[in-house]
Amino acid sequence: MSDHFDKTREGNKEDAVRQFLTFTVAGEEYGLDIMTVREIKGWTETTRLPGSSEFMRGVMNLRGLIIPILDLRARFRMGLTEATEQHVVIILAVGSRNVGLLVDAVSDILTTGDTDVQPAPDLEARTDADFITGLISLDSRMVVLLGVDRLFDERQLESALGEAA
Repeated sequence: MSDHFDKTREGNKEDAVRQFLTFTVAGEEYGLDIMTVREIKGWTETTRLPGSSEFMRGVMNLRGLIIPILDLRARFRMGLTEATEQHVVIILAVGSRNVGLLVDAVSDILTTGDTDVQPAPDLEARTDADFITGLISLDSRMVVLLGVDRLFDERQLESALGEAA
């Protein structure tokens, strides 16, 4: 992992430092507040639950806890991920529940100041814009910041899990 991602802010004491775990899905770079991340693990097959949403890949047993695994590519309506050993599951805390997100790869940890986070553009036509909490510009690319609470609220998780929840 390279150090050029690390943009620690100095000088402005009012600019709170924030950290984001960055990862890729379909060639795009995204970030999640690192405080929501519980664990990162390699892909393993899941058990599909009947009647669950398309983006709900299934569940896995993680040290005695049943964790729903959600396909972020499918959640963004880009089709199902053809998961291989190179794919990664990011275990997150969403409300009172742990949830796994299937992503292509984890990139790095980005340290930045609040003032480096730009607001998301107003995209009225796309409901996916509701997932976006901001953007960070790094050299020649952008990192799209996602809000865990916006990706999946607890009602959506219960719905995604169907009767098994």
